[in-house]
Amino acid sequence: MPVMARPFLAVAPADRPLYAGLALALFFSFFYQLGAVPLFDLDEGAFGQATREMFLRGDFVSTYLNGQPRHDKPILSYWLQAASLTAFGVNEFAFRLPSALAAAAWAWLVFWFGRRVADRRRGLLAALLLSTSLAVTVIGKAATADALLNLLLAAGAMALYLYLREGWRLWLYAAAAAMGLGFLTKGPVAVLVPGGVALLYCISRGEWRRGLKLASDWRAWLLFFAIAAPWFILQYLREGEGFFQGFFLRHNWGRFRQPLEGHGGGWWYYVPVLLVGVLPYTALLSRALLRWREWLADPLGRYSLIWFGLVFVLFSLAATKLPHYLTYGYTGLFLLMAKELDKPGPAGWLLLPPLLYFGLLLALPGVAALAAPRVRDDLARAQLDGLVFPLDYYAVLVAAVLLTLYGMRERRVAVAYKVVASGLMLVAVTSGQVLPLVASVRQQPVKEAGLLARQYPRQPAVMWGVNLPSFSVYSGRMVERRAPRAGDVVLTKSARLAALGPHRVLYRRHGLALAHVASEAADAMPCASVQTGCAPAVEPIP
Repeated sequence: MPVMARPFLAVAPADRPLYAGLALALFFSFFYQLGAVPLFDLDEGAFGQATREMFLRGDFVSTYLNGQPRHDKPILSYWLQAASLTAFGVNEFAFRLPSALAAAAWAWLVFWFGRRVADRRRGLLAALLLSTSLAVTVIGKAATADALLNLLLAAGAMALYLYLREGWRLWLYAAAAAMGLGFLTKGPVAVLVPGGVALLYCISRGEWRRGLKLASDWRAWLLFFAIAAPWFILQYLREGEGFFQGFFLRHNWGRFRQPLEGHGGGWWYYVPVLLVGVLPYTALLSRALLRWREWLADPLGRYSLIWFGLVFVLFSLAATKLPHYLTYGYTGLFLLMAKELDKPGPAGWLLLPPLLYFGLLLALPGVAALAAPRVRDDLARAQLDGLVFPLDYYAVLVAAVLLTLYGMRERRVAVAYKVVASGLMLVAVTSGQVLPLVASVRQQPVKEAGLLARQYPRQPAVMWGVNLPSFSVYSGRMVERRAPRAGDVVLTKSARLAALGPHRVLYRRHGLALAHVASEAADAMPCASVQTGCAPAVEPIP
């Protein structure tokens, strides 16, 4: 029989500050500064341009990037971005809004699930921890498929747990629907993670038959295929073997066999990723994991450990490694960590990781100045040299360090409130200071060059020696990656201008340059100076 939920609106007075904290967390983590910085390359730029090309080509079934088929991901995240662009126009806010909404829904789902299977406070704390962790706030602001995938992975795994716990078949169908939508978002991982967790959980409890019954329910599979299959069938009929090999063999199976695009790493790769990704709660995580034997004796604890353990092992074995892969198992960890927050004890060591984070950011100007001369890559060195740290950067970080030190010594406020407050400070600093600072040297020049390239609609635009898909977004057209030809408008590294031949520099900043290659040698003679160019840098785009 289904478990009846407690009244949803009843709020304990002691929990009211946590509800206010959750509202602040959702705002600062996922919506604050959402459209304030340019799209980051490569992923945001590639997703953004592929979505724009759907409008340019009038084709909302197949995705292309700069005129070439893009088989990396299925269609759902592109459809959501297209809907957002239709409603809000072509801008960074619209590109990122689907991810922000998905991340907020993910946090709400964690709260709802924790409340149902444990108690209201644990669900609330788990949602707070998740939404104020470093990795999740970055994903929640990224115009990619990962926030949506994490929402659907969490929904599928939670629904399967509720089915095993309560026996209500509706939960199994909810899991099938979530996995079907997840398959439309990123493919087989949407089935592998929730389904694998549920089966391993049954096996660990000696419930083999129950696991087989769950995996063989034909009605659930029928619902899954009804959601996931139509687009894949249509896409295969349109693009044939190339789509099958590109998506299933290269971008799924191929990622496990060999590193794609240089994204490899050793067996230990996800250990530092985990320690950084759950900031500022790294010490809290350590305390939770030390109690793994106790968690195995608790059904929810066992399920949560299996959830994270499967993701950690699976992607550690894969040849291709990226930091955001580990977030697929974070939901289970935060459910475990939430219970640890109400245990008595000093807050000092729990606040040490955020103190180190804020301290490192405070030392970043000096570290960047020391590192820049030792960096060999011309573009990276120019970006480090271009970092300008305003006065408010120092003021905010000094305040964060002092508040954290005060929290470590103060004894009257409950540990849970101080730990959550450190998370709120972290996401506010990351969104308000760190991301804009990085974007100012990495992506603002790409955006400005792309907007300037719009003034040359008759000249082909190309990228030479760089792969920055957001340039295509901001230039408003498809951009080839090839060697420049006469008459082209070229985005390249400033260090490569000398090899470009006769040209006119249109824009140059932080190691990137936009140049017009002369149709005739005389066209470029008045402006052939690589040092000065012939056009001033454009003003920053508001």
